[in-house]
Amino acid sequence: MIHTRHTFACCLLSLLLLSAAWAERRRDPLTPPEIDELRDAAQEPDERLKLYVKFARARLDTLEKTRTDPKVTNRGQQVHDRLQDFLDVYDELNDNIDTFADRKDDIRKTLKMIIDADTEFQAKLRALKDSATAGPEEAKQYEFLLANALDTLDSSAQDHRQLLTEQEELAKQKKLVKPDAQDSRKPH
Repeated sequence: MIHTRHTFACCLLSLLLLSAAWAERRRDPLTPPEIDELRDAAQEPDERLKLYVKFARARLDTLEKTRTDPKVTNRGQQVHDRLQDFLDVYDELNDNIDTFADRKDDIRKTLKMIIDADTEFQAKLRALKDSATAGPEEAKQYEFLLANALDTLDSSAQDHRQLLTEQEELAKQKKLVKPDAQDSRKPH
């Protein structure tokens, strides 16, 4: 009985240590200043969504610099990590779009900008996929994540266009919360 408890305690301790190590490994792709900007725009859908697009674009720019910088070591892993950062920020963008759409906030103007950004992001990721500069070993380190990112972008772009259509219809029926009405939701 004591041996069983000891084994159970060791297994539990091992799981706790592994989960702590995993949590430490997964870092937030946003910097503290970016988090502050998002916090300041928490109740302003258009501003918040624009910030996420800006941050996603910055992650792709960093990815491109990493890919072309001759001083970078372990380039495949570095590209993978920058790609993961982009995908994490882009997923947050989509989560915020869903939140604001569910609240019936009028985000049509920003959605048009996001749809344009989707096209830009798709082009950059396709260029990365088609790039001949990465060797096979290097590309193996991020090819699955890149395929996942492209699939995410393709489906999200379609979802964003559909949401814009739905928002246009809701606007005709006057069922959207206008940006000036959103101010009344802010805590004073």
